[in-house]
Amino acid sequence: MRTARLVTACALAALPAPALAAEEDGNVWLGQFLTVNASEKVFVRLEAQERFTNDSQRLGQLLLRSLVAVRVAPKAHVGAGYAYVLTDPVGPRCFNEHRFYEEIGARLLETEGGVTLDSRTRLEQRSFEERAGTDWRLRQWLQLRLPLKENSRLVLYTEPFIDLSAGPVQRGGLAVWRNFAGVAIPLGKGVEVVPGYLNQTVFRDGPDRIDHVANVGLFVTF
Repeated sequence: MRTARLVTACALAALPAPALAAEEDGNVWLGQFLTVNASEKVFVRLEAQERFTNDSQRLGQLLLRSLVAVRVAPKAHVGAGYAYVLTDPVGPRCFNEHRFYEEIGARLLETEGGVTLDSRTRLEQRSFEERAGTDWRLRQWLQLRLPLKENSRLVLYTEPFIDLSAGPVQRGGLAVWRNFAGVAIPLGKGVEVVPGYLNQTVFRDGPDRIDHVANVGLFVTF
């Protein structure tokens, strides 16, 4: 009898454990992006992003970012910038992040029919007031735009985030993956709004988190 029980226990232990269900949350993200052409070669980009989390009921993250860039070709630039990120999850503590970064951007494809493909690579150095050390992260953004009716465009982009270091904040390796689908609608000369759906997967040691985001960006260029 004891042997039978032992065999049964071993057989049950050998069965694969059920996959941990990912946590899911509904978000609303708003973004305002201002690009100022200081000269033919130099431009400045300023942005603010408000991210409402926990079923969109609270401001879970505020991001303020700046960039100074130089056009090294008609459709390519290099630049460096700084971002302040306030992250306020549910709980007793919030985090104040200071993020320096370097950026390379280029247009990879542009057709006579109005199809464009753009690439942006960012290398980030992340430090937190509440924790010691600096974490490094690489982000690779790729955006495709396809013309629709009345000057509007279908916008699709993907962006994986890869942790180049591991520490209290970063786990190392693939950390986040964002995918977006929306429509760019012109509001005037140099002004467009881009509403759409963004799916964000946050990879964690425990259950991953999936954010379903109603994302609206306002872009202004002078």
